[in-house]
Amino acid sequence: MILFISCAKTMTGRNRLQVPFTTNPPFETRAKRNVMEMSHFTSDELSRLLRVNSKIAAENYLRYQDFFSADTPALPALLAYTGMVFKRIDAASFTPEDFTYAQEHLLISSFLYGLLRPLDLIKPYRLEGDVRLPQQKCTMFDYWKPVLTSWFIETIQKQGGTLVNLASAEMKDLFYWKQVEANVQVITPEFLVQKGEKPKSVTVYAKMCRGEMTRFLLKGRVEETGQLNTFEWEGFTYRHELSTPRHPVFVLG
Repeated sequence: MILFISCAKTMTGRNRLQVPFTTNPPFETRAKRNVMEMSHFTSDELSRLLRVNSKIAAENYLRYQDFFSADTPALPALLAYTGMVFKRIDAASFTPEDFTYAQEHLLISSFLYGLLRPLDLIKPYRLEGDVRLPQQKCTMFDYWKPVLTSWFIETIQKQGGTLVNLASAEMKDLFYWKQVEANVQVITPEFLVQKGEKPKSVTVYAKMCRGEMTRFLLKGRVEETGQLNTFEWEGFTYRHELSTPRHPVFVLG
């Protein structure tokens, strides 16, 4: 079983947590080429491309300018991202065995790096899927599709042929998704909050639950798909009447 989660927009360049080993990203050469192209954008251009304010644009301008400096530290991907999903995964509580298991069973999307394993060393950046680099005529989504799809499928097949898709919906566009679904079993959990007669998705709760389920599956070494339905967190429980085998639904309230 492979778990798939989204990267986060927020990152850190410092973390003292020790991990048992580190690795290089599988598409690091492409990532470095992407950085070289991103470094040509001015701060004002980054503000427009990334849809961020001038402060965040300036921060990321410096990140791209300093990316290849020996003074810019690299961190394992699981420690570098600081968004809600990663906070709920809580890597600080992982044992060396947890990190090793996660390295084999978790993949993280990245518009810069393509796909990452938890212990792949990366540097801080910010990039969006709809950005077109100066030397490319396509978005980052379309850039990565022919590169990632076969590798993604083969990695899932090596770990039993089941993908638990805990990434945001847009991350499907990094792949030829119909090809993925044709070659592996894809399970996409959904987390809803009961509001009135019909449960609805609430973004902050969905992100928290994706992180908590990732933690639950990694720490518990869960390999059987039926065990996903035993996940419970802060009142979220499995609802059989709303679910299908490939779309388990968990509701709060």
